[in-house]
Amino acid sequence: MEQRTDLLEIIEYINPAELDYQEWVNVGMALKHEGYSVDTWDAWSRNDSRYHAGECGKKWNTFRGSSVPVTAGTIVQMAIDHGWRPSYGGYSLDWDDEISMDGLVIEDAGWVERQEIREPREWDPVTEITRYLETLFEAGENVGYVMGSWKKTDEKGERWLPQKGTWDRTAGQLIELLAKCDGDIGAVLGDYNPEAGAWIRFNPMDGKGCKNENVSEFRYALVESDAMDLEQQNAIIRELELPVACLVFSGKKSLHAIVRVDAADYNEYRKRVD
Repeated sequence: MEQRTDLLEIIEYINPAELDYQEWVNVGMALKHEGYSVDTWDAWSRNDSRYHAGECGKKWNTFRGSSVPVTAGTIVQMAIDHGWRPSYGGYSLDWDDEISMDGLVIEDAGWVERQEIREPREWDPVTEITRYLETLFEAGENVGYVMGSWKKTDEKGERWLPQKGTWDRTAGQLIELLAKCDGDIGAVLGDYNPEAGAWIRFNPMDGKGCKNENVSEFRYALVESDAMDLEQQNAIIRELELPVACLVFSGKKSLHAIVRVDAADYNEYRKRVD
């Protein structure tokens, strides 16, 4: 049987005073998802000078589950980032380390227990887009996105491709406008063709263009698959325990796992993506 470390021990390695608001909320959501009580979150939160009595309880009651829940893996990754290491005799791999398969046997490479994806009963596009922006971007960072599209026909068939798009507004500006739009996201971002969808760059831009050289931080990479069913993708992404910042359903054949890689430049980014 695998030995697991209790989350009560792990969160002691995380100082709530060093977290931003969303990270603090994520700890609470993960604790609730894993069956802990609000008292655990409240007692840990008291170590932060920003603590206000009763705030944890109010926020806790808003955690009603999600199709992509925040789990114990989020807390584990935070603790690792703050110096915690599991008690078993492993070690963290560096980017250039090689993984040896000596002595290991793959019994069934095709087997994985699928995890169902539950669609929310009610969608709130403003809330979902705002959460996405708050999770991936700092308020002052420029966001590149495309609402317009055009259809290309060639030997590969017909497909929709993005137009030039927008990159001159910050995440903070977009969030502020979305809060005032009364549900009309098109008034903020522009209307899109439902047949084609829309596009967004998950790494921040410099506000001067939409090319690769305009990316200001190589923070995230995309992990996806079009070759397996959604439930299998969901299970594999979660079993790998990748540092997923955001998991998004594309609307068609894949889940988009936006994974933190924190590369210093484009060359290092390509190596980490590979």
